[in-house]
Amino acid sequence: MASNMDREMILADFQACTGIENIDEAITLLEQNNWDLVAAINGVIPQENGILQSDYGGETIPGPAFDPASHPAPATTPSSSSAFRPVMPSRQIVERQPRMLDFRVEYRDRNVDVVLEDSCTVGEIKQILENELQIPVSKMLLKGWKTGDVEDSTVLKSLHLPKNNSLYVLTPDLPPPSSSSHAGALQESLNQNFMLIITHREVQREYNLNFSGSSTIQEVKRNVYDLTSIPVRHQLWEGWPPSATDDSEIYLVHGSMVLESWKSKIEGLHQMCLAESGISYPCHRLTVGRRSSPAQTREQSEEQSTDVHMVSDSDGDDFEDATEFGVDDGEVFGMASSALRKSPMMPENAENEGDALLQFTAEFSSRYGDCHPVFFIGSLEAAFQEAFYVKARDRKLLAIYLHHDESVLTNVFCSQMLCAESIVSYLSQNFITWAWDLTKDANRARFLTMCNRHFGSVVAQTIRTQKTDQFPLFLIIMGKRSSNEVLNVIQGNTTVDELMMRLMAAMEIFSAQQQEDIKDEDEREARENVKREQDEAYRLSLEADRAKREAHEREMAEQFRLEQIRKEQEEEREAIRLSLEQALPPEPKEENAEPVSKLRIRTPSGEFLERRFLASNKLQIVFDFVASKGFPWDEFKLLSTFPRRDVTQLDPNKSLLEVKLFPQETLFLEAKE
Repeated sequence: MASNMDREMILADFQACTGIENIDEAITLLEQNNWDLVAAINGVIPQENGILQSDYGGETIPGPAFDPASHPAPATTPSSSSAFRPVMPSRQIVERQPRMLDFRVEYRDRNVDVVLEDSCTVGEIKQILENELQIPVSKMLLKGWKTGDVEDSTVLKSLHLPKNNSLYVLTPDLPPPSSSSHAGALQESLNQNFMLIITHREVQREYNLNFSGSSTIQEVKRNVYDLTSIPVRHQLWEGWPPSATDDSEIYLVHGSMVLESWKSKIEGLHQMCLAESGISYPCHRLTVGRRSSPAQTREQSEEQSTDVHMVSDSDGDDFEDATEFGVDDGEVFGMASSALRKSPMMPENAENEGDALLQFTAEFSSRYGDCHPVFFIGSLEAAFQEAFYVKARDRKLLAIYLHHDESVLTNVFCSQMLCAESIVSYLSQNFITWAWDLTKDANRARFLTMCNRHFGSVVAQTIRTQKTDQFPLFLIIMGKRSSNEVLNVIQGNTTVDELMMRLMAAMEIFSAQQQEDIKDEDEREARENVKREQDEAYRLSLEADRAKREAHEREMAEQFRLEQIRKEQEEEREAIRLSLEQALPPEPKEENAEPVSKLRIRTPSGEFLERRFLASNKLQIVFDFVASKGFPWDEFKLLSTFPRRDVTQLDPNKSLLEVKLFPQETLFLEAKE
């Protein structure tokens, strides 16, 4: 009998040879072979003439001779044989191909997977972990060994480990990590909204702009250009953190090294998002002004050096304009990068107005966020129907928002005015809001045609003469009996308070008109109700007289018809009953050469019908007998007691003996529902 230490060695070798990772399954197979390693291996590995076959389809490896008489093969279950992956047949071969061990090592919030041969040492695991975790081996305590603490020189094979092992690393001499990681903080900042309070130095005007943490500094500067008309290249900023500041002069030196370095720096600053810039949350104050003329700076620089010169208006116009109008720097320098352009708010020449409005709403949400007016999806005629052609109490004003991407006021109007919560709430309660994009000439012409048809040539001409910088426009429409009236045309150069005041003023006019319409509608409905009630009363009196007369006639006719039907049904039932009674075979005597079944049938009234039948008679004869007594089987069902069953559901062509109504049975009749 092998000792415990020998058994552990045999178990490890057996698992290495057969590839069986389940320890319980391996022990079971070894016990079946009395812990004989060779017999257990030969019992699970395919063999032929003493030669064990390798799974890898190459050369065959000779193994020890196998005697079936001395080592009977164990009976293996299908589930265990399917998991076997024979590799090597003998102890000699195991030594040439060591066993592989898998280790999962946990350190704080990291997991490291290590795969080693069992001939390696514990110290080699630590060396691998030193490269992965950047922790010196001298500071590392490797824990989780089942045999307790081990030395670095310990060979893994001597520990008799299973294939999969879990360990953990302790570093008591190292300080604990920070409670919050930089990556987590950055991700949180990207999801936050920053309020930038920007002061325009020259005009002493303050703007409150909301940006998400993922917005770039370049996007902020372009929005400020829309507000102040200061091109990005001429903006001089104060208040940015040092990591986002670039106030140094820009030089072009002979050669490309300085140019490329400077260009990379500018690209990095422009693409830096607000969350990375180090600005204060939730509010941060900035000041912007106009930078001095670059031409003057160039003249001063040329006086100092002939090799170094400033980028002048003429030399650098292409590059500066590219920055101002959103063109990637790489494109100016001949690189293959595309311009940063926004997607169009509305497709050009859209066949369906509803589809165009769907794209408009999606693009508007993408640019300015989800807090915006609910735009009506459908044609302008459908918007009229929704706003005007309903009951007076349910009518609303129609607000038509006309968008233009090329206007410098568009971004500010949309983000600061149209998306203000007070404006969004007021519009949703009192207006049906419809939108259209006039950026493309085809869409502009299409709207002017609609405007001319619905509002007249005067309104169409007013919109046609509006300059691009006067957009966006907000048209307030009120429906009247004969025409639609434009109450107000609000241009984009307004404030939230002014916009709200003009909306409220339009609502006052609409409310006064709505009250008159409600009053007229109520009076008209009252007159129509009185006339309707009078007509209804007269009609009801005529209907009542006619109904009485017709009801009496129908009653007499119905009585006569029912009497006729009753008589016909009785005659028909009596004829059927007589025919069934005549067709019944004669009742057999009690003493008969053939088996006789005696049936006792209880009727719903409590009476009993008794009769003898031949056991070979069909069940249909019993049904005919019951029907001949006035209980047709389409109106009554015949039930047995023990066991309770509905005899009428059985096959009528079977004999009484087959349906077990022999030699006697008590049945009862029950009316069908």
